[in-house]
Amino acid sequence: MRKALFNTIQLSAMALAVSQAFAQTPSQDAGTTVVVSGIRASASSAVAIKRDTMEVVDSISAEDIGKLPDMNVAETLTRVPGVQGYRYGGEGASPVGQGSGLTIRGLSGQTASQVNGRSYFTAGAREYNIEGAIPGMVAGIDVFKNPSAEHIEGAIGGLVNIRTRKPSDFKELTATLSVNARQNDMAKKTDPELFGLVANKFDLGGGSRIGVMAAGVYQKSTGRSDNNPANGGANFKRAIRGDSAEYATLAAANTANSPNQPMAAYVGRNDVSFLQNLPNLSGLTAEQAANVMVAPGLTSNAFQETIYRTRKGLSLAADYRHSNTLRFYTEGEYTYYQYYQNYRGLNSIDGGNVQNLQTTPFAFTEGMANRNLNGGSNDVLVNQRLRSGTFLNSTINTVGGEEHRPYTTWIAAAGVEWSPSAAWALKGDFSYIKADQTQDNRSVNLDSANGLYWSTNRVADGAPHQLTFNGPSLSDPNNFVFRDYSNGTYQKWDDNGYAARLDAAYSPDGGFLTKIKFGARAAHQKSLFTNFSFAGKPLTSDGKALAINRSNGISASTMTGLLETAPTNFMNGDAGYAGGYLVAAPTALDGNRIMTAFPNASIPAEGSYPENPLARRVFNEHTLAGYLVGEFATEDERLRGNVGVRLVRTNTDVTARVANITSGAVVIAENIKSTSYTNALPTFNLTYNIQKDFLARFGYGRGLTRPDISSLNPSISVNTVNGTGSAGNPDLRPQLANSFDLSLERYFNATNYVSAGLFDKQIKGFLSGITECQTVALAPAYSGSIANSCPVGQYQITKSVNAQDGYARGIEVAGQYFFDKDAGWLQNFGGSASYTYVDTSNPINIGSVTAPRVIDTQQPMVSKNSYTVTGMYEAKGFSARLAYTWRSDQVLFGVSPSPIDGRYIRSYGIVDASLNYDIMSNLTLSVNLGNLTNKGLDRYVGEPGAYATNVERQHYLNGRTFALGLRYKFGK
Repeated sequence: MRKALFNTIQLSAMALAVSQAFAQTPSQDAGTTVVVSGIRASASSAVAIKRDTMEVVDSISAEDIGKLPDMNVAETLTRVPGVQGYRYGGEGASPVGQGSGLTIRGLSGQTASQVNGRSYFTAGAREYNIEGAIPGMVAGIDVFKNPSAEHIEGAIGGLVNIRTRKPSDFKELTATLSVNARQNDMAKKTDPELFGLVANKFDLGGGSRIGVMAAGVYQKSTGRSDNNPANGGANFKRAIRGDSAEYATLAAANTANSPNQPMAAYVGRNDVSFLQNLPNLSGLTAEQAANVMVAPGLTSNAFQETIYRTRKGLSLAADYRHSNTLRFYTEGEYTYYQYYQNYRGLNSIDGGNVQNLQTTPFAFTEGMANRNLNGGSNDVLVNQRLRSGTFLNSTINTVGGEEHRPYTTWIAAAGVEWSPSAAWALKGDFSYIKADQTQDNRSVNLDSANGLYWSTNRVADGAPHQLTFNGPSLSDPNNFVFRDYSNGTYQKWDDNGYAARLDAAYSPDGGFLTKIKFGARAAHQKSLFTNFSFAGKPLTSDGKALAINRSNGISASTMTGLLETAPTNFMNGDAGYAGGYLVAAPTALDGNRIMTAFPNASIPAEGSYPENPLARRVFNEHTLAGYLVGEFATEDERLRGNVGVRLVRTNTDVTARVANITSGAVVIAENIKSTSYTNALPTFNLTYNIQKDFLARFGYGRGLTRPDISSLNPSISVNTVNGTGSAGNPDLRPQLANSFDLSLERYFNATNYVSAGLFDKQIKGFLSGITECQTVALAPAYSGSIANSCPVGQYQITKSVNAQDGYARGIEVAGQYFFDKDAGWLQNFGGSASYTYVDTSNPINIGSVTAPRVIDTQQPMVSKNSYTVTGMYEAKGFSARLAYTWRSDQVLFGVSPSPIDGRYIRSYGIVDASLNYDIMSNLTLSVNLGNLTNKGLDRYVGEPGAYATNVERQHYLNGRTFALGLRYKFGK
């Protein structure tokens, strides 16, 4: 899911100078900033920042206002060495709408987000969902990979700081207007993108001036995500041929003629087999075992999503300056991002008998089953996999649904900067942030009518797997009945926060110590989570669950106004069945239409949904931090660096609602937990000029990542029937990392360089889910008949703990080269490339507290190898860029104790391009082309490495994206 189009990114050298004086806040420049223009100029700006900053940082610079090479800032960030990004629906996105969507140096979910040096978050999270970032209003993006002590703490992976434009970026009255049209070749819908900016400065005389700036954006995009989700797991099946005596015996016992059992009609057939589902492999004879197969990735189905993204934003800024020594400023940023998804799915409930069954060799080993739990040789348990067949007497169901997920975030800030003398620089800043998010996912299920069956043809091989049907029309309303309605995910986050900080910098007059920086920051974040979800409201004549014989079913033909047919270009026909099935129209689910049409379903009216009280949680966190940094340099500045420490105190209060069932009745009470901890975070950076423009760097820093908000919820729930339960853990502590960097950088001129670096992050306190036996005060002692491996009266509780230590270490290599005028016809060409290798250790305990079984796993969403190659061309009035980004296999979300249950994304590469042509000096035509290779993030059974299977579990097709636009600008 998700992505944002950033059309304007610009960096300034003066902003960099200020960031050295005031932790990442580039606002105290002594004069105006030059807006860079052109590919070479932007490259030069980014290279200057990389070269001159004492920390390990990479930056992105736009070629002009509203001119970024990619249609999405997350995708642009993946060009940075060490940065990888997730994609969904054909765009850079965050996984399931959570987190930043970025992985920095092998760590996912470990990214801090800032705007103009101020913490910035999406409601319900610590990170900012980067896909909601607004195009046009951005001046620059910096990726700090080992931040020094003056940076706000909060991420061991890295820090992404987005800097918006300021009035002082412009020399005179400046205005920009861009109009774009964008289309996905599968969605076939053209959407607008509008951006405008105006800024000016007014000289008041006497060394005083006022600057003002306003920018606004409106953007829509439509994308497609066609995919075919299938099952994981071993899915053991034993084939019993129709011409066997066993089949005849079982068919005779099937007096109800159930299609899920052997049937009399197939007795004696040598081309039909019954697939008996097996829970395990015990108790089989040798003859029976020979006919056992595994069937992962078998039940692929058709699932089509149309994704509508809307972004709106407003940026306002004003400042007053006097004699370049005193500045008052105020800034405001507002972003609105809505992820709106219509989805349609078709599912075959396969009959138990299959015609023309085919298998293929497949080594299902003890390792694949349970990571060879018993040790010894890694024996093959099953040697074949179900490849294809026609599943007879299958039934069909379809689902139509939609998800509205709007995110609103705004931040307001004001402050003052004062330089009372050449040696002193002082700053005070106050900011307030408000963030809200709602997730509303509702759906309607249709089932096939009574007595209707299909033959489902499956080929569980290749990419994508093949699926076709023979039988009644899948688009005829007479062939379906309504089943139920759900609002399965309806939840809200209401967050706010504030921060006040004071910073000071003192520059001694001469000596080895060149600058002393110190400051303090107090911040608060509050998050309220509420849930209103419900499921399974029967859409039947009597309000009861749909009967097996559909006797209480309501025919879809009686309410065709609530229906539609799915698109007929599913997977562009490459998966066999191309779509066109009947489905509840996603747009019919808005408001109270379903409630009105089905009065017996007891669906609550929109706006009156009852809250699920046990899901409510309130989070409050207050931090108080102080830092001290000393910068030093030899007289010739051949050796320079900084050393510092940040001390931070964290106080957290979390409130959950829990159910006390000790008396037999449910009594809801609040469970409040408070924690406090203090961390000292030292940093050290050293740069040595081996010779002119040949640098060696060393960096050390200790960082932390606090647990995500939901993990700290002090909730607990138990199942009194089977003696299990789950609990949150408010006592979780931050993950800590000692990070080391060593790099060499060679600069040939303002644009050309090559660099190579080693990094090592030694991480303490990885989170791991464990099970432990405990007495639960809110529940009666467990007395059920189901054994739970616990002492009498105790429950087996699952929760997260700080457990194992791990690491993320690797290599980054990057370079950039532009030919000069001496290269003849090559003088207009240039190129850049980067490569990253990262090895991660993420130990998790798949056992219990008393019987731990720790396995070392790869960090989720991380590829060991990734690279980007970009070719560029720039001549007077014309520029072009072509970029290829590739990454190797990656674990999806996390590994499974049984690798056959796991999922991984296989390696893929994506090509993007952009063209710009100056029709006249202030009018530019631009063309952007995204995902020209038409690659999706296909998911496979298993995990990278020894347990990779190359058996596809979910194929994705997103299409290509094209954008055409005009950008007008006057001023500087």
